[in-house]
Amino acid sequence: MPRVLVVDDDATVSEVVDRYLRNAGFDVDRVADGPAALRADEAAHYDLVVLDLMLPGLDGLEVCRRLRRRRPVPVIMLTARGEEADRVAGLEYGADDYVTKPFSPRELTLRVRSVLRRAHTTAPAGAGTVTAGALTIDLGARSAVRHGAPLALTVREFDLLAYLLRHPGRAFTRAELLERVWGWTYGDQSTVTVHIRRLREKIEDDPKTPRLLTTVWGVGYRYDPVPAPGGAAAG
Repeated sequence: MPRVLVVDDDATVSEVVDRYLRNAGFDVDRVADGPAALRADEAAHYDLVVLDLMLPGLDGLEVCRRLRRRRPVPVIMLTARGEEADRVAGLEYGADDYVTKPFSPRELTLRVRSVLRRAHTTAPAGAGTVTAGALTIDLGARSAVRHGAPLALTVREFDLLAYLLRHPGRAFTRAELLERVWGWTYGDQSTVTVHIRRLREKIEDDPKTPRLLTTVWGVGYRYDPVPAPGGAAAG
């Protein structure tokens, strides 16, 4: 039974999320502030954390940053704000997904299942590895190294990188990547942009002039298996 930590100082929201997740078969714990969330996860090592953005003690962004620094635990961010800047900030700090309040508990449950399914999905037998310069990803083990050092990738970051590396030289729109990697037929396409930017910071020699994950102007993004002379513009 997957263990989920719900972090929200709104008791009503926390209770509703708890009830829906338990009914869906999850083992759920609840805490109401940032420091308590870090202590709880350190003690229990949850499979996923549902994390409110606005928390006493430490806000959700800082909690997310510290969790991601420890280990690649999946995080779904809750925010009462609908502004794009807040959603982007959560993704920049390493959240795998976000849900804006007010939200449907059923939708949140589906998002939890989706993120956990991807986190525990293994590639087909014989999937092997893909190497791009100093970068090597193991599709079966869902791991990546650069210059021999392990990369700390979120669930979505790994999925996006693996998908692009499986289709070298092909340009994808943000909408296509949102559907094929996230499984969303609609949504905020800036999610893809943020994840591309985070990946570039982790795998490119110079993220400002990417040579592996390149921008195809007017289309979207492409993985170039052989770096082109002079690089490509970032976007």
